[in-house]
Amino acid sequence: MKKKGIVWVSMLVWLFFISTNFLFCANVYYVSPAGKDSNPGTETHPWASPAYGAQRLKPGDTLIIKKGKYILGDYEKDRIRVPSGKPDAWVIVKGEKGTVLAGKENLATIFDLSGTSYVRIEDIEITSVSGQLCRDGIEILEKPAHHIVLQNLYLHHLDEFGMNFQDVQNLLISHCRIAYCGFGAIGGPAGKNGGWKSVQIFHSELSYSGHYYQGRKGHGPYERPDGFGIEASEGPIEIAYTVASHNRGDGLDSKAAQTYIHHCTVANNSCDGIKLWGDGSRVENTLVYGRGDGNSEATPWSAIVIQSEKRGGAFSLAHLTVDDEIGQNYLMYVQYDTPDIPLRLTIENCIFSSRGENAPIFIGKSSTVEWRNNLFFFPRSEMVIQYGEKIYRAEDIPRLGWSNLYAHPLFVDTKNQNYTLLPQSPAIDSGRVMKNITNDRENIPRPQGKAPDCGAYEVR
Repeated sequence: MKKKGIVWVSMLVWLFFISTNFLFCANVYYVSPAGKDSNPGTETHPWASPAYGAQRLKPGDTLIIKKGKYILGDYEKDRIRVPSGKPDAWVIVKGEKGTVLAGKENLATIFDLSGTSYVRIEDIEITSVSGQLCRDGIEILEKPAHHIVLQNLYLHHLDEFGMNFQDVQNLLISHCRIAYCGFGAIGGPAGKNGGWKSVQIFHSELSYSGHYYQGRKGHGPYERPDGFGIEASEGPIEIAYTVASHNRGDGLDSKAAQTYIHHCTVANNSCDGIKLWGDGSRVENTLVYGRGDGNSEATPWSAIVIQSEKRGGAFSLAHLTVDDEIGQNYLMYVQYDTPDIPLRLTIENCIFSSRGENAPIFIGKSSTVEWRNNLFFFPRSEMVIQYGEKIYRAEDIPRLGWSNLYAHPLFVDTKNQNYTLLPQSPAIDSGRVMKNITNDRENIPRPQGKAPDCGAYEVR
């Protein structure tokens, strides 16, 4: 697979920080709970309203929101609309430690970044006022935005999305925690201008979507709130060093082309773990487990789903550890709904384990799969892989070629979610060297022995 687009996206981190850390700040303004909007906005005479202060910024300006809780409820007066900056003069809005923006009165959003560019927001907690109605934390709707950095934000207990974005380009979400949002942590409607393009999500937590709505625990009107769930987009999108857990919908569900997921944990989500739709998508060095989030009932959801409407689309999985104990459904399925549409899939150095009954892997009959150096363990399933009309049982795994194994992976402690490998695991040194993967999920260099270990973890 060509990774040119992904490499280009990775360079955005440096571009963002070069642009923001070395820009010339025209002015620094302040907002404080003790301020007045009639003040000049200086540190000694700050403004009172974050929205009032933000609207007065010009390219290169920084607004510092001083420690305190700001109650926002009026759509026109309190919604924070940040003016655009310039490539060499970003607009920055940042909070001091302990800065909280809390919405009420069914406020549509705390930050409205629709149509903005070259804006950075950081170090702020965004939530609702003691369970009062507040829809989105940050939104980009109707008008596309570009060159946006969202860093060190904590968004929680919101009725709709933490981040609700339609069309956005050159977006970096870094070190953000988004939890207890009724419609999902990160999502949005179908784009009108290519959707999501050149986006990175790094070192973030996307959790407990759908466990809160309108001031109470439990379901809202949205059936499957995801940790990350977006519609068809041009991409590329990179999600790295991120945890998606305990969402009532899917963990990570991307319809974007060139979605690249790596060094992630996708765990204990009620529905699918990872779902890929877009051509050129790849997952590597990632742990997926806990389908059903504690509910032992059989469901139609799977740990990994790959579904494409493009003929000949290419996907790849490498160094995944995938485990399931519910059974009664496919552990992974590829082109289940469109078996006549072919795609190309490469699966290398992965561990697929299902301790539940009848939970094989399904591959659509028209798809082409290369299985290279994987380990399978399905002790309670009659078959391991259903590939069109072909059935592969445990004894048939060597017929896949490329040194595939059927054996117990010998994880350290699955009850406590420790999926590292015991010293006697057959997965150790059973992988193949991949020039683009030089470490494991914990950044331990690969290989430590004569060959890489299968799965997400390398044993020292």
